[in-house]
This record gives sequence, C-alpha cells and structure tokens, in this order.
Amino acid sequence: MTSPLIDKLVELKGVESNYIDAWGNPATVSEQSKHKLLQEMGYSVDDESQLENQVEQEFQRNWMSPLNPVQVNRENQEVYITVRLPIELVNDNFTVSISCESGDVIEQEFVPVDGDLINSSVIDDVEFQEYLLQINNPIPLGYHNLNLLAHDGDVIASMRLIMAPTACYHPEEMLDGQKVWGLSVQLYCLRSAKNWGIGDFSDLAQLVESSAKNGAQFIGLNPIHALYPANPNACSPYGPSSRRWLNFIYLDVTAIDGYQAQSVQDIVAEPEFQSSLTYVRDVDYVDYEAVTRLKLRALEAIFEVQNDMYLSKNTKINKAFKAFVAQGGESLQMLAVYDALQAHLAGEGKPSWGWPVFPKEYTDYQSPAVAKFKKAHAKKIKFFLFLQWQAALQLDAANKKAEDANMAIGIYRDLAVGVSEGSAEIWGNKDLYCTNASVGAPPDVLGPLGQNWGLPPMDPEKLYQQQYQPIIDLFDSNMKSSGALRIDHVMALLRLWWVVRGDDAKDGGYVYYPVDDLLGILALESQRHKSLVIGEDLGTVPEEIKSKLAENGVYSYRVFFFEQAEDGGFYSPSHYPVQSMATLTTHDMPTLSGYWHCYDLELGKELGLYPTDDILSTLYTSRHDNKQQILNSLHGHYSIPEWMDRDVHHLSMNKDLNFGMQTHMAGGSSALLSLQLEDWLQMDKPVNIPGTFNEYPNWKRKLNRELEHIFTDPELVQLAQNLTNARLNASNKD
Repeated sequence: MTSPLIDKLVELKGVESNYIDAWGNPATVSEQSKHKLLQEMGYSVDDESQLENQVEQEFQRNWMSPLNPVQVNRENQEVYITVRLPIELVNDNFTVSISCESGDVIEQEFVPVDGDLINSSVIDDVEFQEYLLQINNPIPLGYHNLNLLAHDGDVIASMRLIMAPTACYHPEEMLDGQKVWGLSVQLYCLRSAKNWGIGDFSDLAQLVESSAKNGAQFIGLNPIHALYPANPNACSPYGPSSRRWLNFIYLDVTAIDGYQAQSVQDIVAEPEFQSSLTYVRDVDYVDYEAVTRLKLRALEAIFEVQNDMYLSKNTKINKAFKAFVAQGGESLQMLAVYDALQAHLAGEGKPSWGWPVFPKEYTDYQSPAVAKFKKAHAKKIKFFLFLQWQAALQLDAANKKAEDANMAIGIYRDLAVGVSEGSAEIWGNKDLYCTNASVGAPPDVLGPLGQNWGLPPMDPEKLYQQQYQPIIDLFDSNMKSSGALRIDHVMALLRLWWVVRGDDAKDGGYVYYPVDDLLGILALESQRHKSLVIGEDLGTVPEEIKSKLAENGVYSYRVFFFEQAEDGGFYSPSHYPVQSMATLTTHDMPTLSGYWHCYDLELGKELGLYPTDDILSTLYTSRHDNKQQILNSLHGHYSIPEWMDRDVHHLSMNKDLNFGMQTHMAGGSSALLSLQLEDWLQMDKPVNIPGTFNEYPNWKRKLNRELEHIFTDPELVQLAQNLTNARLNASNKD
C-alpha cells in the first residue's frame, strides 16, 4: 500500500529514502523496505483505516501532553521549552520548577499567552495551543527534572531537562599537542603463565604496567560486555547480553579473597581439574566451554566462602557489596536474574540460548513466574551479583595501574553497537527494541553483500519516550574504570541500517536517530568521566556525521588501508586529521602478515565467501596493486630500509617491513596511534572474519606468545622505543 500518509510517516519516523553508498554512488531504499521498517515500528501499513487511527491517536497524545518527555540543550545555547495547553488555560499563571541534580531549585513564573504562540490544534472539539517559553535563569550542566506547576502548586506535567557541554573531553596531553601511541588487544587472546586459558583482568593490569614502561599511553580493549555464563559458545564480544555490565570470564579467580580457602583448593587440586586447566592454557584457541566450566566451579566455591564469612553478616565487605548492588539498580538485578534463570533452564535440559526460547512464563522479566523464581533462587542470583562486583573491582584495579603509571589515556574500552536477540538487555526492556529487525550494513568494501549482525535496534521514538535513560546508562557504565571510550559503528548515533527478519541485508534501510541529543549526552558523560571518545566511522559514512562528530570533540578512526586516493596511492599519515586515532588494521581485518600474503583471500575462498572466481581474481589483482602502492609510499617516506626490494613481486612480509609500517604510522599527524599486539608478534591468522559464523573460530584465536615474554624481547622493546621517538618528533613538528 502506498499513500500520502505512509510517505509522511516515512519522513516523520526518520526512514531514509535515498543515501550515498560506500563507493560514493546514489542508492535508493525500495518502497517495500520502507513499508517493512514502519511495520517493525508498530504501524499497520497494510490497513489504511487502522493506520489512520494509529496516527490520529499518536497526534492526539502529543497535543494532550503539556511537555515533551525530554529535552537536551548545550551550555552555550539559550533554553526554550514548548508548553501545550487547552485554550481556556493559556491566560492562567503557571510556574516552571527545575529541580537540579545538585538539589537546587530554579523557578520561573509565566503566563502562556505572554510567550510566543507557535502552533495550535483542535482535539475532540477542544482547542490546544503550543507556546515557546524562554528559561531566563542559567542552568548548570547535568540531568534535571522540570515540572510545570499550576497556580496552586499541583504538578501538571514533568520532563527531563539535560544540559550538556559543547564537546567531549580531551586530556591535557592532547590539548598540548602531544601525539601518543598504544596497543590494542582482544583481552581473551592474552596468554600468560597464570591465567586459566583466557586473558583476564590481572593480565590486563600486567600489560598496562609493562607497556607503560615502554612508552605506550593506552591499551585498547575489545568490548568486555556481559555475555552468557550458561551459553559460553556465544562468545562474540559484539553480540552481548548486556552492554552495561562485564563479562565474568575475565575474572582472575586466583586474585579473589577466598581462593586460598581449603574448600576451594581441594577443588582446584583435583587431577581432573588440573588436567583441564593445563588443556585450556595450552590450546591455541580459547575453549570457552571448558574455561567457563572451570571458572564457575571455582567461583561458586569462593562465593560460598565469602558469603559465609562476610556477605551474610554486618561487615565492611558486605556493606561495599550492598552499595554496589544498590547502585546497579534494576539493570544489575535483571542481569543476575537472567543469568540465574538461563543456568537453571540449561541445567534442566530445556531450551535456553536466550529468552525467546524460554518457557512462556519466563519470557518477560516483569512476569509473576520470574518474580517467584527470584524468591526461590535468591542465593544463585546473589552469586551472579557477586561476579559483577568482583569484575568491577578487578577492572578498576587494572585501571589504577594506568593511573599510577601516568598514562595519558590508560585503558580504553569499546562499546558494541547493540545486543543480541536473546539478550538480558532486551528481556528487561522489550518495549525499547524492534525484535523482528536487526542492525547491519548495506553493501560496502568489508561486506559486498551487505551485513546482518543479528542485533535488534532500539526504536528511536521509544528511546525518546524513555527520556534517553538507556543511552545515558550505556555511556556512563562504559566510561567507568577507563580513560577513553571507542564507539563501534559510531554512525549509530545518526542512523542505523535496519534489516527485517528474513530479508537479505542489502534489502534493508536506514532509520535516523536524534543525533544532536545523543551527542549532547555523550559529551556530558565524557566530561563527567574525563573520558576521551573515539568514533569508529568506517563503512558507509555520510559527510554530515563526520563534521558533526568533529565539532563535538569525537576522535575519528583512520585505518591506513582505507586511506586511499583516487589514483590508488595511499595518503601519508601526516595528512590524517589531528583529532583522530590512526591504525593499520582492525579486528575485522587481516593482520599485516595476513594482508601481505593474502591469507584472508585464501581463507575467504575456502569458506565460500566469494560468489564467483572472477570476484576473487579481481580482489587478488587489487591487493597486488595496493601492496605496490604501499611499498612505493613506504620507500618514498624512507620508512623502510633502502635495501628492501621495491618490487612487490620479490618482497614477502618480514620483520623490517612489518615494523617499518608501524613506525611509518607513528610519524603521522593523528593524536592517537593504535597498533595491534598480534602485528607486533607478526601473526598471520585473523581474530574475526566478517560474514562467518561457525565456518571460522571467530573471537577465539590466542596470541602466539605469553605476556611475560613480550616486553623481554629486545626487538619489541626497540620497536616501542622507535614508536615513542617517532611520536615525539611528530608532536614537535606542530
């Protein structure tokens, strides 16, 4: 069905009709796709009379609400609010009362007709008028509650008023023009003599300490969001259960008080336990099932010790635990209940991969059956609360190492673009998500067929009605115990590519979000946490978001292999924006060795990622040309030794070429340079191959060397020194 009403809805609800694709060509979203997207937002596009009724009801609700749910202003803007009232009240006296976060109250009396009339409408024979009112008093930064009071003091309506700074936080070092480098690592990849088959927070602390001594100013992490204790093979850090909480698997079990108790040591000393521990340490790919089984068994025993000694008594430790739980609020409780329920169902052999397959009575967090489960399994829920508490403490301890080492940034965390379909986050707030759609990407360089990530999108209108609280919580929680936040697919602040269930990714469409409001909230949380913000702006990126991000103090993300001119040459890193983080590769790309030797193309062929041999042949030809251009650029900038061959046919990847590419980047103009630890170690296997699921062991490949032996390698120590010197020289050029 097509009608003027649907066309108007498409416009009002931010459904894009036209866009520019990743190759710079105009692209159109089909009418069918736009209809499907409106349908996912709850509109009856196939029934015109019902659709008209829905739109009319929505229109009336808006007019009968005296205030909007939420408003975001910047500190350098004058503050105006809109007030909608029946015409018989517009001559009355009202008071706007703003309860500030600080506890201060700002009040202002007004009569609507003294303001600017901007609109009017008739609802059920009653005329409503909308006035624009200026707030005269200065309002501090923060989250405030604005009440509209009648002359007798009764509250007529309320809204959230958010006052945000003009831009995100920049560390003093960046403001002074310093250019720094750091290492990025998938935390689970770390090997060490002590960990239990997966990198942990103690490994992170050691990496922070060692890298800081060698000149690094930050350590970048993969998303460390909560996954699924009862479903450990759902291990993608970009498909979490909750983005507000942490993955317990990164706990260093041995560092928790109670580990030395005899009851725990008896378990760990069992021959079968020790045999499994040896296996998970030695294997080259993380065995999430085995690691989770070992850690949960030991952690449950440690919890019993702590629960008996501290958490059931009036102790300082229990007070700290209770304070953590209270601060976590319903979000933390919900995650703990979800984890306990999922474990319970899995233990009974029932379907349990996520809430969509839970028994019907458990598919809603607010259901009576879940409330009953909470009472019956209070101790198990307390255990999962305990795990989150310990994870927060250990991450904070690692961050303290960065602070003690005076790193310019320290730990930087990564915020995934969404949560998976069966996540606790959706289970607890289904109204916010369109669960029959998924976030993805239109066809681009990384995914020629488009991408479907299996992450249901938030409904922009519901997010607005919830006063942006879910976004506030996300930014707040992910900036804790860190000095920077990388936002994966930062275009999500502007628009997301929605793919309706059952459709091909290429048949999706863009839905827009309130970007200025979201950037204001991001700036406020960034300044509060003193957290630098990096936006991963790769793929199909409209120009409007690039300039907007820069104006809001968000650092761009520049990947060397994508910074290519029309003639095929690669831009010198000295031409990158200062307000950016440069890197050679990412977790979705081959390593330097893998790229140079085309291992990614070989793997893609084995896995059937290329529809035809012609496409693969074109990719090989393009790769060959790109490598020659890179080699020309490296020689032209004297970034590699003169003796190195100038013909790519005769040059394999070697240590000098690898390290030369890294120091080449270090001489660039970007304030931040991030280098992957696997490239330091000259590894060839990728950590992730986009577009694959079970075809390749994504998110499992470990590093090829133990952490203890990285910074004792003279060649790597020298590389670190060369990077530091190059960054210092680049700083002095400015």
